[in-house]
Amino acid sequence: MPVDLPIRKIIHVDMDAFYASVEQMDHPELKGKPLAVGGNEKRGVVSAASYEARQFGVRSAMSGIQAKRNCPDLIFVPLRFDRYKEISNQIRAIFFDYTDLVEPLSLDEAYLDVTENKKGNPSASLIAQEIRERIFKEVGLTASAGISVNKFVAKIASDYNKPNGQKTVNPEDVLEFLEGLDVRKFYGVGKVTAEKMYQLGIFEGRDLKSKSLEYLEMHFGKSGNYYYHLVRGIHNSEVKPNRIRKSLAAERTFSENLSSEIFMLDKLDKIAKEVAKRLNYSKVAGKTVTLKIRYSDFTLQTRSKTLPYFVSDKDIILETAKDLLYQEKMSNSVRLLGISLSNLNTDDVISKPKTKVEKSVNVQLKFKF
Repeated sequence: MPVDLPIRKIIHVDMDAFYASVEQMDHPELKGKPLAVGGNEKRGVVSAASYEARQFGVRSAMSGIQAKRNCPDLIFVPLRFDRYKEISNQIRAIFFDYTDLVEPLSLDEAYLDVTENKKGNPSASLIAQEIRERIFKEVGLTASAGISVNKFVAKIASDYNKPNGQKTVNPEDVLEFLEGLDVRKFYGVGKVTAEKMYQLGIFEGRDLKSKSLEYLEMHFGKSGNYYYHLVRGIHNSEVKPNRIRKSLAAERTFSENLSSEIFMLDKLDKIAKEVAKRLNYSKVAGKTVTLKIRYSDFTLQTRSKTLPYFVSDKDIILETAKDLLYQEKMSNSVRLLGISLSNLNTDDVISKPKTKVEKSVNVQLKFKF
């Protein structure tokens, strides 16, 4: 394990099929049945799927039509964000009983730094187990966890024994663990990059580790430096309890495709109202307004405009979105519209990542996990 890095005890907690599990908890008649949250068999996109539905290949971001083809007995239920947020707050309250260093990634997952914790427990593995038991007892849902020396490894580990399990990657096992990973598991390696790596004979972490820094930078540019260090266990991002939002958005998928801009304006009014509500709730404002358009043929287009000042007012957001809508003629009927604000007034306090190249030294194996 490379260390010139501080040795930390990081837990990544990931709820199991969170939205779907909440629905099955609240509606016992749905337990054990294939369930999709969001969308329907004619329109929309699946936001989450129960494990029973996943056995048929139903996944999030899949169209409702395709999901129903994969699983004819699939049951669709509407999204209830207020309910999911309520449950998420209960779960986070449990996290804070152990540490104040909690970094939520979404409603259903978070990082916890328990290097020094409120319970005085030296074992991060036992803390993770206790947290999972409390979530099940107090909330009624199952969670999985990964435990290791940094966020990158902990997040990967949380997937290993899902659902309702956990995996610890001890400091002395990190390098071996990373060497055996498919390169698709590494952050920043998407479908296109993975295919390129495969063509270069890079299939697993050990293949990636065998390549020099110069080789990786030659083939992957600046990302090559990132991959070079990541496969060596060097990922020094701290758990940030006040994780800063970089954008805020709302969108709607319509039951019928829209071809009239008049109807689109009515929808944009409602979307802008929701965006403004979320901005005010989060006490932020933004300069860049982006209009998202998904056409009936599923092609996606975005149009953006950066204002000279920060805005959170619904009317200004709507007027800017209207300008973007009229910017050019629609190429097809529309199935989805969305508005997002970025370049938020929180950006100036985002800490810049360190660029210093870390070195490796021997790890202290007595560091108990």
